Amino acid sequence: MCPNFSKMLANRLQLERPGAALRCNLAMLFRATGALLFLLFLVGGCSRPAATQSTRPAARVSAGPPKVLAVYEAWFGHPRHISVGYSSHDPDVVRKQIREAKALGISGFVVDWYGYREPFVDHSYAVLQSIAAEENFQIAMMYDESTDEEGATDESIEDFKLFRKTYLAPGAPGRQAYLTYDGRPVIFIFPKQHTDWKRVRAELNKWDKPPLLIDEYPPAAASVSAIDGYYAWVSPRAGGGDPNYWGERTLNEFYSTMQSKYPDKIAVGGAWPGFDDSKAAWGLNRHISSRCGKTFADTLNLWRQHSADHSMPFLLIATWNDYEEGTAIEKGIPGCGADKTLPVPHL
Repeated sequence: MCPNFSKMLANRLQLERPGAALRCNLAMLFRATGALLFLLFLVGGCSRPAATQSTRPAARVSAGPPKVLAVYEAWFGHPRHISVGYSSHDPDVVRKQIREAKALGISGFVVDWYGYREPFVDHSYAVLQSIAAEENFQIAMMYDESTDEEGATDESIEDFKLFRKTYLAPGAPGRQAYLTYDGRPVIFIFPKQHTDWKRVRAELNKWDKPPLLIDEYPPAAASVSAIDGYYAWVSPRAGGGDPNYWGERTLNEFYSTMQSKYPDKIAVGGAWPGFDDSKAAWGLNRHISSRCGKTFADTLNLWRQHSADHSMPFLLIATWNDYEEGTAIEKGIPGCGADKTLPVPHL
């Protein structure tokens, strides 16, 4: 609160029994002084001068050590996907996976989810969230955007309503396991570039706790204001490519750009063991060599270098179990020679 300068001035003068004219003149002087000071207060307040105040958004800093998350594909057991020896609907399998992930230092799974379009995956997600709550593990949804160019936005809005009602509402099974940051649920986006995220954001802002939206890097100019952060994602090359390529340039660009251009956004680091989509029905002959386990080590170490100041609250591993794109770490890291599979280091 600002001091009463008129009163202070009168007290300091210590005038004793002045004449009527003098009292009148002094009263007029005090009123004028008070009015001037009040106008100055309205313009500048009691704060420091405006010239020393920055309008740049403050950089986000995590309150504690970053959490390690891993993308989880919940479609195994469906006939459209390859057989990996288990079903994502099996509670015993899910419980075993969560315990193995926790033993490696992973805090939660980020599960691909398609809303009404994929009921099989939706059922898997329900199993995962319930068991995650039992195992003191965290879970988050990665919304796989619709490929429908005309109706993607409306579909996204309806899908988010469904997700909120089914998984985020009070009393929803496993609700306490859902990943939050600053008290708000975190939702990742796997983009197809058809959704108007400004429209979606306007709907999400009506929630009592609007979710934080984390999109894939690089930012799409049209949606930056609606997005709360970006995650680094595996960037394979078509064909055989350079056997020494592992995405170093892409990752360095991500970390430097998030710090210089988007310090007010949440940055989520990335790590991967390699890439090979030859087993995927949608494969495009894209690759990143495992480099005998060095790719995972190098992506992990680069994240550690940039997260030492706690400016990134999460690391997102691509992936826990995407065997169709060759990024799974569930059974170990791809090696070479006699060491065809290497153990995953504690994260």
